[in-house]
Amino acid sequence: MHIVLFGDQHLDSLGGAQVSMRLQRRFLERAGHTVTVVAPRMHVSRSGSLSSSKGDPAYLDTPSMPITLDREYSMTWPGNRVDRYLDRAFVSRPPVDLVHVQADFWGAFIGHRFAHRHGIPVVHTMHNRVDVGLAAVTPLHRPVLAVLNAWRRAAMRGIGAQVPGADGWAYLRGIAQESGAVTAPSGHFARRLEQHGVFDAVDVVWNGIDDDLLDRVLATRGTREPGRPRFVWLGRMSPEKRLLPFLEAVVASGVDADIEIIGGGGQLRAAERIARGHDGIRFAGRLPYAETLTRIAAADAVVQTSIGFETQGMTPFEAAALGTPTIVCDPDIGAELRGGQWLVPASDAAKPERVAALAETLRVAASEIAGGTAPVPDAAVAEAFRQSSRTAAMIAVYERVLAG
Repeated sequence: MHIVLFGDQHLDSLGGAQVSMRLQRRFLERAGHTVTVVAPRMHVSRSGSLSSSKGDPAYLDTPSMPITLDREYSMTWPGNRVDRYLDRAFVSRPPVDLVHVQADFWGAFIGHRFAHRHGIPVVHTMHNRVDVGLAAVTPLHRPVLAVLNAWRRAAMRGIGAQVPGADGWAYLRGIAQESGAVTAPSGHFARRLEQHGVFDAVDVVWNGIDDDLLDRVLATRGTREPGRPRFVWLGRMSPEKRLLPFLEAVVASGVDADIEIIGGGGQLRAAERIARGHDGIRFAGRLPYAETLTRIAAADAVVQTSIGFETQGMTPFEAAALGTPTIVCDPDIGAELRGGQWLVPASDAAKPERVAALAETLRVAASEIAGGTAPVPDAAVAEAFRQSSRTAAMIAVYERVLAG
């Protein structure tokens, strides 16, 4: 098959969807398929240089404008100009069998326009709970969603039925129009998509972990000995990830443990203020992905603190694949993980009660780690998280859609 992936951001930029798409491309090619990746041209990479994909025939970079101060992220305006650009570019490429949209904004519009124009079947992977994501970053999320829905109706005019509404679910319903299949990276997100009428039956295909990298990290992992526990928290330092409540819980718990924080973001200074004067809390900054996995493998537990935000929550699954249990705050992620965890009691209470519940869970986890009785991750979950397994599952979806 010749599969065309459409993304909102170039795959050389930072982000979970980009990591997933890079892996999918590599494993699809390993399985004998041809892949073209359509995404906005990147202006500056994380190293400060131009995109490293220059000259890679699999990448088809669309004309773009930078949208962040560091120029790492870009956007391509959907419309006739980019339509003509893509149509010319694909004249010299093999015929396209299937379009796989892995975008939530302009990349989704452009991908669906391309598929509709050429009568090509579409699989759409939903990566983003648009309503929750916008609410986390702006108090003006409702008017922003109304504008997004208006933009969606204009950009996708003539593609499926016109979907009314101004909320996040109306937006996702609208961009799923004419899809032969919709996939989601978790069962809990798939259920929500179905419940809100985005698509009748959503396929669950987890984002995976690179088989080769996983095997290398596992081969070098040492034996964990009971003793002073080592907890790792990793992610973007922004409110929806709940780093600050985690550090408040660490302080309140009084646990004798090493706490490593991996990542960066706008809440770093606030996090450092909470941690000041408390031995054992260390900020490692942003680390390469392979090094991050090595730190997870060496830890006694990973801590996942976001609630209701993640469409999958990669970190607990990466930990499970590496044999490391997780302290989980989100009950949806806990249910999908199926074991190898300490689940923080669910609570609709105010912040102090949630912090207290997390502090108590940290004390329990530290005690069980020190005593050698920590829970063990589910082996079936660990095996199913390998990218080779995830690619095989996605190819089955492609074949079903192509068969009609």
